[in-house]
Amino acid sequence: MKQQPKSQRPEMPGGYLSSKLLAWSWAEVRLTESRNYWITSITPKEHPHARPVWGVWLNGRFYFSSGSRIRSNLERSSAISVNLESGDECVVLEGTAAMVHDETVAQRIATAYNEKYHWNLEAKTGEFFEVRPRVVFGWLCDGSGRDGGALFSQTATRWLFE
Repeated sequence: MKQQPKSQRPEMPGGYLSSKLLAWSWAEVRLTESRNYWITSITPKEHPHARPVWGVWLNGRFYFSSGSRIRSNLERSSAISVNLESGDECVVLEGTAAMVHDETVAQRIATAYNEKYHWNLEAKTGEFFEVRPRVVFGWLCDGSGRDGGALFSQTATRWLFE
């Protein structure tokens, strides 16, 4: 059984308009259903390196496949950020990434990936990265800017993982 993360308010100057926290299930739906994800790794010169990727959310982990630059960045530093495309339903995951070496796990990832993207990606070890969340942030925005950030300040949530 996977452990649920601890929900709390992120730190923000000026405080919040209410104490409503988003449910972890809200974030998991968006992590599962998103088509494109932006990942950011750290280059050898310690610069951020952001790229869009396809990926899948399975059993509390994010999995993706990527090219040599991301691979070499993650071999040097496992720190990674995963961001969804939406600016109205935001989910930002920060954690660590490691190469998947288990054949059974690689098969589950490839099956989910192929179903989601109507693709034919081969299930092989060394193809996928597993991202383990350390912290996830989520919030809603109305997209118009007319509410002065009220929806953000009412819904900003941080989930901490052990």
